[in-house]
Amino acid sequence: MLDMTSMADTKIGSWRSLALKCHHTLPMKFRLQFPQLALRRRLGQLSCMSRPTARLRSWPLSFLYYILPFGALKPLAKVGWRPTSRVTIYKTIPTRLLSRAWGRLNRVDLPNWLRKPIYNLYIWTFGVNMKEAAVEDLQHYRNLGEFFRRKLKPQVRPVCDSHCVISPADGKILHFGRVKNCEVEQVKGVTYSLETFLGPRTWSESLTANRNEDDPGTFQDALVTKEGNELFHCVIYLAPGDYHCFHSPTDWRVAHRRHFPGALMSVNPGVARWIKELFCHNERVVLSGEWTHGFFSLTAVGATNVGSIRIYFDKELRTNNPRYNKGTYNDFSYVTNNNQEGISMRKGEHLGEFNLGSTIVLLFEAPRDFTFNLQAGQKIRFGEALGTM
Repeated sequence: MLDMTSMADTKIGSWRSLALKCHHTLPMKFRLQFPQLALRRRLGQLSCMSRPTARLRSWPLSFLYYILPFGALKPLAKVGWRPTSRVTIYKTIPTRLLSRAWGRLNRVDLPNWLRKPIYNLYIWTFGVNMKEAAVEDLQHYRNLGEFFRRKLKPQVRPVCDSHCVISPADGKILHFGRVKNCEVEQVKGVTYSLETFLGPRTWSESLTANRNEDDPGTFQDALVTKEGNELFHCVIYLAPGDYHCFHSPTDWRVAHRRHFPGALMSVNPGVARWIKELFCHNERVVLSGEWTHGFFSLTAVGATNVGSIRIYFDKELRTNNPRYNKGTYNDFSYVTNNNQEGISMRKGEHLGEFNLGSTIVLLFEAPRDFTFNLQAGQKIRFGEALGTM
């Protein structure tokens, strides 16, 4: 037995020596084919796998492809390898799980000696103006969650009385204007479907405005309740350093709430440019109702680390649950389950809050002469006017 083993080892060593000798004697162009053949064989194995498995196996290599400088992995394209797209890689990140973990971390009380260093780092990073806070003393905030949801001094955000629609929150104007062809722009050049964003128009049963049900036309036309009106929209992005509460943008009656469980991808304008229908993928809470000119809705869109969207008058709402079915939604009527009038909100009244920055989308009908007094990309503060008629 020992003799047979030693003979086998001898043969293996001989073949290995022969292979090395041939490798060194071959011209350089043939020598380079050896790693290419190995890569092709490996890529062939990936092509035989199911698409999710292949995507998972190639994820680390694709990640390195995008972060390594000087195109270090670009030569792999010569042997037939193609990197997984940035969007696909980003969508595989468990943002809901990370957001729930971040939420738990935010609720952990910090020791007194650690509060000022942590909060001052956040203030310096995101440019928070603590002089506007109702409580400026950093020791007052027991945890990060309380600091994020800090209240403001009433006098620093006066509500404009001369205009019917005001900004519901501090933030940055991403886009605004008339809704066209049943699509809304999330950022310039990137649109999403109005019907996908709001869901089926079954909630209209809670509204009392007269509609032409015989010929509703498009989904957009069905939302316009009065002749001579048009549908408008405004998208406001709340950065991490902004005031995280949002308020009622006008005097209106909230009749219905629709909660869409979903992803919690970042709604940063940079991400919104390369993920189509980002706002339709993310978790969101749609409040719909009526104001003096007809249909009015406010949608709070969740994002990474925004695992909780809170509506003050709705104690039943629970967001970022561990399990959900993709594409589903939950309806709740304030007219049938609360009272016959719905929830009356006054302009500037506290409406809800995020646990970090996110996005507010306003969709409403108004007379055709309504005009926005805004510029895309401008900073706006709660209480300032959005437009005039």
